[in-house]
Amino acid sequence: LQLAESGGGLVQSGGSLNLSCVDSGHTLRYYAVGWFRQAPGKEREAVSCINNSDYDGQTYYTESVKGRFTISRDNAKNTAFLQMNSLKPEDTGVYYCNVDAYYSGTYYGNYWGQGTQVTVSS
Repeated sequence: LQLAESGGGLVQSGGSLNLSCVDSGHTLRYYAVGWFRQAPGKEREAVSCINNSDYDGQTYYTESVKGRFTISRDNAKNTAFLQMNSLKPEDTGVYYCNVDAYYSGTYYGNYWGQGTQVTVSS
């Protein structure tokens, strides 16, 4: 697994961004994928995750982003997405893609991308 995020940027409050997480190792489809964020001076927090096809791609969202963010995946492109709408200044932070690679009884390790900065101005 080699994860790389993109799609961050500066946007006004109420705007939208679509983050992408690409796995150049071409194995992303086997694993659940999570998005985390870290605001300045704060701990990294889980934002959303999506399971693999064995679990019908079930999704999870932290309460503060429900109804505004949508996680999805395109297994053919080894890519996960985080569509972020109605952005708020408190959504500002570095967004990271994460895979805790567990599949069919074997654990392959925990992987992070380098992060992409999201800044929402008021």
